[in-house]
Amino acid sequence: MDQLSLTFAALADPTRRAILARLARGEATVNELAEPFDLRLPTISKHLKVLQRAGLVAQTRKAQWRPCRLEAAPLKEVATWVWNYREHWEASFDRLDEFLQSIHHEEHEEKPK
Repeated sequence: MDQLSLTFAALADPTRRAILARLARGEATVNELAEPFDLRLPTISKHLKVLQRAGLVAQTRKAQWRPCRLEAAPLKEVATWVWNYREHWEASFDRLDEFLQSIHHEEHEEKPK
């Protein structure tokens, strides 16, 4: 599977997105990452493995402490991929704006004075 597909698959789950949001604030242990969820540690560990396979999370060892940290490089690739579609959605918004303005103009022309 290519990197972009791995990243999107990892981001598809709301728990994993919440874990990444927490790690964006700084390193955290598995226990700290598990705190806001009603999930067992093995389940959180499985989510972390998916994030690690996608390259979004790295875990290091500091004595007995094994903090996790965010690795943002795959997110940059996603942002670049999405950015390539910017012209398309901007054109769609422009067409929508033109349509709404035409409706507004027609409504004002039809009203008796």
